[in-house]
Amino acid sequence: MTDLVDGRAIAAALTEQTAAAVAGLRAQGGRPALAVLVATPDAGAAWYLRAIERTAARAGIDAQAHRLPGVPGAADISSRLAALSADPAVHGIVCQTPLPPGASLATVGPAIAPGKDVDGANPASLGAVATGLPGAFPPATAAAVLHILRRSDVPLRGQRAVVVGRSTVVGKPVALLLLAADATVTICHSRTPDLAAVCREADVLVVAAGRAGLIGAGHVRPGAVVIDVGTNPSAAGGLTGDVDAAAVTGIAALLSPVPGGVGPVTTAMLMSHTADAAARAVPAV
Repeated sequence: MTDLVDGRAIAAALTEQTAAAVAGLRAQGGRPALAVLVATPDAGAAWYLRAIERTAARAGIDAQAHRLPGVPGAADISSRLAALSADPAVHGIVCQTPLPPGASLATVGPAIAPGKDVDGANPASLGAVATGLPGAFPPATAAAVLHILRRSDVPLRGQRAVVVGRSTVVGKPVALLLLAADATVTICHSRTPDLAAVCREADVLVVAAGRAGLIGAGHVRPGAVVIDVGTNPSAAGGLTGDVDAAAVTGIAALLSPVPGGVGPVTTAMLMSHTADAAARAVPAV
């Protein structure tokens, strides 16, 4: 039997905790605010912005959309991010993707102050996570994966974890967070020979490769925990993951599905990070 992760329920509980923390900050005169920089009219980005705004409202956080007109270059985006970083009324900053041609998170992320970098876009944030420095925010999606595992009572210490995907947004930071939790971690990618054999070694399998249906029954050890982070457009106009959910059902002990798994927890994690960032600033408010 395969249990499904209820990401919406986990997200709701996390948002409730964040709302309580935010209420305490407001009682002290704080007004937690999250700024979202939007540099393109991409439909997916617009959908995610609406999700952020809804979750922020439930958490009591002010969500501010900052839209750049036309087709901004990397310098324009970096300049606005730097200005938001210098604004004491802003506690968290997200640079929405996709970005226009010629711009990337790697080039504009350094303009976000690490203390406000609630989605881990600044390479300094990832470096701090890698070295175990306190106060660094990992990318919200990576943090959401670990939160799901903990809330699902999945043991990590001494367990074999396999991460499929090596992006700086999910794969690498998830691997670092799993290492910090004392798991033994293997990262797989497009050059990994016999991917299925490596995946079958996993007690915990995290898949963030961006290839629909990449992981099937032959990739999963019976009783393993499978966290699907893929978000690929489906033929029906919705989303599908990197894991063939039907194929691994009955093999995996626990599966985080798409949609309804990591996605809502990621948005809730952004609010939690913003509340933490605001808490550090309350004495100066």
